[in-house]
Amino acid sequence: MAEQKNIALNIMYDGSRYHGWQVQKSDVTVAGTLEAVLTRLCEHPVKIHGCGRTDAGVHAEKYCANFKTSANIPTDRLPLAVNSLLPPDISVQGALPVSDDFDANLSCIKKEYTYRIFNSRIRNPFYAKRAHFYPHILNVEAMRNAAQHFVGTHDFAAVRSVGTETKTTIRTVFWYEIEKCSDIIELRACADGFLYNMARAMVGTLL
Repeated sequence: MAEQKNIALNIMYDGSRYHGWQVQKSDVTVAGTLEAVLTRLCEHPVKIHGCGRTDAGVHAEKYCANFKTSANIPTDRLPLAVNSLLPPDISVQGALPVSDDFDANLSCIKKEYTYRIFNSRIRNPFYAKRAHFYPHILNVEAMRNAAQHFVGTHDFAAVRSVGTETKTTIRTVFWYEIEKCSDIIELRACADGFLYNMARAMVGTLL
């Protein structure tokens, strides 16, 4: 029997038609789609571990996941092989062998969320699934000042949705940046972890 390898994947996906990352019994998810393709390629059942949950409709620009396999597919050829079977809204950008104790979730140190607002009186159809349309002109400087209150280690119970149990609601936000370019306001938060809907609720609070 071939030796089992631990492989880390760098993934991008458009989450528009997925019910988040995590495998679910009846809903189509990113992890479920990847597991089905990897199981077919590796010719044995594959369980994939992601660096964190993402909610329905959330996209990922750089997402890390890992899985273990005894298949002898060359690691550098894996992205092309997987992408040939994946739908066009999921793409494996890279793959590399990692130590046996690497776990994409448990090994993750920081996570970053980006939330975009299309701030104009007239909506733009091309941003319908890429940015939140907000028709009233926002005071970006006031939002920047308010966002600094999120930075640091705090109890973030006030900016989460009930639905996912967690041992603690205390998280550390390393930084929160807000930039405006034309009609797009981009809010970027970096933390050691995010509670359920925390990133969205933080944006809602700033609005």
